[in-house]
Amino acid sequence: MKRRDFVQLSGLGAGALMVPSAMMGNIIPVEALLAPGMDTIVKKRMADVALNTAKSMGATYADARIGRYLNQYVFTREDKVQNVVNTESFGIGIRVIANGTWGFASTNKVTEDGIKKATEQAVAIAKANSKFQKDPVKLAPVSAHGEVSWKTPIKKDFKDVPVSEKVDLLLRANAAALENGANFVNSALFMVNEQKYFASTDGSYIDQDIHRIWPTFGVTAVDQSAGKFKTRQAMSAPMGLGYEYMDGLASEKLEGAAGIKLYRGSYDMVEDATLAAKQAKEMLTAKSVDPGKYDLVLEPNHLGLTIHESVGHPTELDRVLGYEANYAGTSFATMDKWKSGDFKYGSDIVNIVADKTQTGSLGAVGFDDEGVKCKKWDIIRNGVLVNYQAIRDQVNMIDQNESHGCCYAQSWNDVQFQRMPNISLEAGKEPYSIAEMIKDVEKGIYIAGRGSYSIDQQRYNFQFGGTAFYEIKNGEIVGMLNDVAYQSNTQEFWNSCAKICDERDYRLFGSFFDGKGQPSQISAVSHGSSTSRFNDINVINTGRTV
Repeated sequence: MKRRDFVQLSGLGAGALMVPSAMMGNIIPVEALLAPGMDTIVKKRMADVALNTAKSMGATYADARIGRYLNQYVFTREDKVQNVVNTESFGIGIRVIANGTWGFASTNKVTEDGIKKATEQAVAIAKANSKFQKDPVKLAPVSAHGEVSWKTPIKKDFKDVPVSEKVDLLLRANAAALENGANFVNSALFMVNEQKYFASTDGSYIDQDIHRIWPTFGVTAVDQSAGKFKTRQAMSAPMGLGYEYMDGLASEKLEGAAGIKLYRGSYDMVEDATLAAKQAKEMLTAKSVDPGKYDLVLEPNHLGLTIHESVGHPTELDRVLGYEANYAGTSFATMDKWKSGDFKYGSDIVNIVADKTQTGSLGAVGFDDEGVKCKKWDIIRNGVLVNYQAIRDQVNMIDQNESHGCCYAQSWNDVQFQRMPNISLEAGKEPYSIAEMIKDVEKGIYIAGRGSYSIDQQRYNFQFGGTAFYEIKNGEIVGMLNDVAYQSNTQEFWNSCAKICDERDYRLFGSFFDGKGQPSQISAVSHGSSTSRFNDINVINTGRTV
């Protein structure tokens, strides 16, 4: 039996259980990934069917999104391939405003008849909803872009790279980990291509080709005599790049503390797996942390998650307004704090920006799913909360007349809504290296990589772990630690930010599967930063019980 036939008959397999259902679609043979999609001329004609039908039925606004979503996932464990999954999803979503109210419908029948029926349904839903809506939708104006296109600036399309080459890379990484002391290892490659066409009654016809990639692994070392095991996750970051990210040929070599390798623009999976095995073994005999106050030196692969949870989510305007309260909570960063103009979210050196144009980031696109040209804007400037994340029907609520361009839907089958753009901490302005930062710490902990975490529903009180922890004494790293987690609240934490390394250390962390909304949708988003120091933070020992 051919492997492709086995996959189709046996389902997605163990490895694919990691993949949210929204990223699946129909299983297809690998060669089908290379098949050309619908021609742009045909897409425009199909989109016009939706727009014209909506207007003829009394809609004051309409947009149509034709989407083809191609995914490839490769899963391995030790010396075996667990699964190779190729999927495709294709269809159209139509959104309208009728009687001042939103309506949405979608179909995988991308024909004139299928689109007309879906549009009629969307308008009927809007008119039915209008009986209950008190205030009409107010859309911020947007420029008519005409016929334009945008593509992720990749150098190597993952679809052109043979599966055998991808499998070989994962198995070489696994072998390197096993050769250096690991007992178990699994690895995976997630590769995504979104081919999206947007058209609206505002006069835009936008064709976009978006690429993302995420290599990852978990390495476990076991001490059978002590009955203990330790796991070290990959230090990779999901990126908005092509397969060139896997070439391991970084234009510049970066070095973190304690031998941690830093990756920017290119990732050496074999090198990382080798170090991961050695660190997992070292963790088995590392001492347990003494609870207390420490200065924390947080590298970007770790800090990105803290930014995501304590800044990204609480500055989403729909969460601030309570629209997410039933599912994901609200926000401590309430409107009164923003209106005051002087709410100190962080220390004076904390400058956090939203940016949908950042090259290599997961959130980088030319236009959002409302046809708004993407941009960069301030969220926190000199420590003060200055703005939120808002889309066309929200910005009027914060007295602004231009969408921030951060609207997104996970597929053609889902309605678009406000999603987190890339939220990043700007690098320090003065030259300052990781080595200099370590030297300036008397009692501290260097934390690399992500770990378990928890945060309350207002995104205020939190606890974060990590992947690897190193004790700092009198300006030097003296050894590895176990059982580390730090506790704080968002405002206290960001106001304790005392120093940020310069642009030379700036890197991106990312999330492939950020969830939000009811029904829940996922999106991909990056968070950039340089290594940063936070003074006098409470550290607990997660291995001790009271």
